[in-house]
Amino acid sequence: MKSAFFAVVRGSVQGVAFRYYARLRATELGLTGYVRNLPDGSVELVAEGEEAALAEFERWIGRGPPSAEVSDVVVTAARPRGEYRSFVIAG
Repeated sequence: MKSAFFAVVRGSVQGVAFRYYARLRATELGLTGYVRNLPDGSVELVAEGEEAALAEFERWIGRGPPSAEVSDVVVTAARPRGEYRSFVIAG
C-alpha cells in the first residue's frame, strides 16, 4: 500500500551532502518525492512509496549521512499524490 510523509530535518544538515545521500537512499528504496534545503538551515523532504520502504527511509533521515549531525526530525503523515516520478533534489 502506498503512503507518504513530509519531514523537516534539523541540525548540521546543509553543506554535508545530506540531499545527495537522501536522494540516493530514497532511490534505492523505490521512493519518489523530493528533498530541498530551507533558508533556516533545515532540510525538507516529501517521500512517497510502500510503507516498509518509508519506515526505513524515516529511520535513515534520523541519522543522515556520516557527515551530518541530525538533532531533530519532524515527520508528518501525508496523502500520497502520485505526482512524483522519481526522487529529486529540488531547488
